[in-house]
Amino acid sequence: MRSRLLRNLLWSLAVLAVLAGLSFGLPALDNAVASARPVPAGVRYDIGAGVSLVPPVGAQLDVAHTVPGEDEGTALFLLGGVRYSVRALPFTGGLDEVTAQLRESITRTRGYQVTGAEMPVRTDAGVAGRQGGYTSPGRQGRYCAFLAAGTAVEVTFAGGDLELHDSLQALETSVQSITFGRS
Repeated sequence: MRSRLLRNLLWSLAVLAVLAGLSFGLPALDNAVASARPVPAGVRYDIGAGVSLVPPVGAQLDVAHTVPGEDEGTALFLLGGVRYSVRALPFTGGLDEVTAQLRESITRTRGYQVTGAEMPVRTDAGVAGRQGGYTSPGRQGRYCAFLAAGTAVEVTFAGGDLELHDSLQALETSVQSITFGRS
């Protein structure tokens, strides 16, 4: 009987050790593996729904927050401390509705507010859009909305004042590289 108790105790301790290893080991391993992956310079990246762009040189793709897809997709790029998010989705309304939906999405987050007037913007392929600015705690940002052939693209990028200023030209060039249509 004593050997049975000892054996049960040892098995219980073994199970406890495995559970402890999973509880502490897996999160530590997850934190050790970076979610940002370098993006090759000058290579077009497919967002989803037939939308693609050329990310800024030096950008990294945050694979934990990127979800490509056939009918819609989202990509999050990191350029230093600047977050550059692009979302493509089916849309049946007009450009004004896409832009309003993006503004509402931004201002729904506590502390975020749209600032200044919106201005027209155009991709290198000639797709018209609207752009504006926003602020969030400790960060400045811009947003752009485009619509072509039933596909909307929502773009946001934000960072600290100096980081955003230093990256602005590369980000604008990337936004202008957006294309619609499956290749």
